[in-house]
Amino acid sequence: MSSPPVALLTGITGQDGSYLAELLLDKGYSVHGVVRRTSNVVRSRIEHLRADPQLYGSRLSLHYGDLSDGTTLRRIFAEVRPAEVYHLAGQSHVGLSFEIPESTCEEVAMGTLRLLEIVRDQEQPVKFYHASSAEIFGRASESPQTEKTKTAPASPYGCAKAFATQLVSVYRQSYGMFACNGILYNHESPRRGQNFVTQKIARAAARIARGLQQELELGDLESRRDWGHARDYVLAMWMMLQHPEADDYIVATGETHSVRDFVEAAFAVVDLPWEQYVRQSAALSRPTEPGRLVGQAMKIRDTLGWQPSASFPQLVQEMVEAELAAIDRGAAATHHP
Repeated sequence: MSSPPVALLTGITGQDGSYLAELLLDKGYSVHGVVRRTSNVVRSRIEHLRADPQLYGSRLSLHYGDLSDGTTLRRIFAEVRPAEVYHLAGQSHVGLSFEIPESTCEEVAMGTLRLLEIVRDQEQPVKFYHASSAEIFGRASESPQTEKTKTAPASPYGCAKAFATQLVSVYRQSYGMFACNGILYNHESPRRGQNFVTQKIARAAARIARGLQQELELGDLESRRDWGHARDYVLAMWMMLQHPEADDYIVATGETHSVRDFVEAAFAVVDLPWEQYVRQSAALSRPTEPGRLVGQAMKIRDTLGWQPSASFPQLVQEMVEAELAAIDRGAAATHHP
């Protein structure tokens, strides 16, 4: 019997990392995740996998490491010998990148360079996936964007991702490496971090419905995004590494919705008039808002056969219902110690 394929994930404790780990485990992989010692508190997304004695310690392993520490990363590679690497880690909050630009660029740009160099040095060929972002297009010159659209980032995060994305392409062309960029547009889920506007809205709608919060303060309600479901997007990552040739792909729904649309859909789930609860605050608007970011995902549909399965209303409903369930579980736990 052949041994299971081995995958190494950076960012396994994040939204995408947790869904990707589930997907790979379902497909029979042996999954290794790189975690920072400081990420102990945020492992809740993979806690259900760690709690499974059938998985943890056999087909799922975690390794302490940091993208700034090349020595430790090399040690992990030597121990794990991965066939596929999915590089998802890095400070991924666009707004926050204006406050911590240096560490954002160090993690996102230089972290990717370190990994590419390690992959290049492996004796056996390694397939490499890099999580790029629509933020590389920022103030896009055209809409919708394709894989050929010029990069024009509008944030430190976008700049760092553009650097990392170009590097992946350079290493593929220069060294013949199997290295792919997945240029992912916004993708959400109940596992989205609390500092993202979609989760902020879903959580507020649930808390207001349960009488735990009075109002929701937001920035620009007209800001538009191409929002998909993270579960669909991690499948696209895996499909890229199964194709015979490495390439770059845009992963998107091709539809945009405004923050207002998201608010309306979220409050509709709990049957409340959103206008009574939402306040706008100029302080929450970004220094520069990107242009109309919407992806043209024809290439990945035609080449790999990928397409999104979750609709926008389904995504919002799932997020709000998950928040309601979490509140109700908490309430039940306090009533039944």
